Amino acid sequence: MKNTIYLILIITVLLSSCNKTDDGEYIPIEENPLAELNLPDNYFNYANIELPSYYTANEFPVQFQFQDIIELDNTPSNNQITDAGATLGRVLFYDKKLSANGTVSCASCHRAENGFSDPNVLSEGFEGGLTRRHSMGLANARFYAGGKFFWDERAETLEDQVLMPFQDEVEMGLTLSQLVQIVNDQAYYPTLFNDAFGDESITSDRISKALAQFVRSMVSVTSRYDQARSEVSSPVADFPSFTTQENQGKSLFFLPRTLSNGESGNCIGCHQTEAFIGPSLVNMGPLTTFATTNGLDATSTNDLGVNEATGNPNDIGKFKIPSLKNIAIRPPFMHDGRFATLEEVIDHYSSGVQNHSSLITPLVNNNGEVGQFNFTQTEKEALIAFLNTLTDEQMINDEKYSDPFN
Repeated sequence: MKNTIYLILIITVLLSSCNKTDDGEYIPIEENPLAELNLPDNYFNYANIELPSYYTANEFPVQFQFQDIIELDNTPSNNQITDAGATLGRVLFYDKKLSANGTVSCASCHRAENGFSDPNVLSEGFEGGLTRRHSMGLANARFYAGGKFFWDERAETLEDQVLMPFQDEVEMGLTLSQLVQIVNDQAYYPTLFNDAFGDESITSDRISKALAQFVRSMVSVTSRYDQARSEVSSPVADFPSFTTQENQGKSLFFLPRTLSNGESGNCIGCHQTEAFIGPSLVNMGPLTTFATTNGLDATSTNDLGVNEATGNPNDIGKFKIPSLKNIAIRPPFMHDGRFATLEEVIDHYSSGVQNHSSLITPLVNNNGEVGQFNFTQTEKEALIAFLNTLTDEQMINDEKYSDPFN
């Protein structure tokens, strides 16, 4: 009797370490190439995230002259998001094996709980070295109309950008050939590549496309702002489920006010549409870049911003403007992480803007006078209350954006 019980226990243990095929047969776990991953039987929805009406049509009053958010989509025709492609991208994004010593991944510098940014001023690379600039949040990257990436916009496309950290001597320390070899060496990738691209061939081009699909799928449409927005037909109307303070902050953010230099300006002039993304050239006059200067310094010295990519002296001190979605959980702020709190950011625009040579209207007028917003303490607190409504808890906690490794 005891022998029978022991035999049953042994069989039970053996079966528990196995996985079933579609035919119901058991295979040992070490023979299941996806056993290391926690992936759903049916891939999560990345390709068909339902967009609210204000993403597909501009619902601001006509004077705002914004384009429809959907028109600002930078997805190329040869890399449309698919559920299988973004799933592969998710695995690549979190895989620490894809660094020179197997210690860091893309997610090491873009943490979901921090709005896919880094709580540190500078991020730590595979050998403990520090990055040059602060890690940028990733939400709504799909709708950055300029299509260029990094603070200095040196990457022409998101597909280019996602491969650069792998090759950076501080961040991940690989060559593209080494990256492809490491991916080839992992048993779980051939199946994922086959699902995403139709065969098991692994190339750097396919790696970049899958990662870009995953990043572009990070569309924020479930923040408290979005939930409250569904109750009204216009973004400038008071939201019934907002507090008085939050509605005041929203009005301060959206509506123009007269700056200290006599110019009329508002926050949404640089954080446009209800995706809160950088401006499109349609609204930027003669400018040739989507990046801009916000008067952090009077003179650019150690970091020349977009100029480092273009060589154009007019681009000195300009930096890319990421979406403000999840901004409240993304401190520190700015390209160099100089501001530890939102209070410090608002103080800068209230009274700290400096007269940089690349500054544009309304932050400087035709006479060269710098414009400050001069917010009262009550207004500053209202703006912060509003910015907190842009945190998308549902998105950052969604399993489909989480670490898939067991």
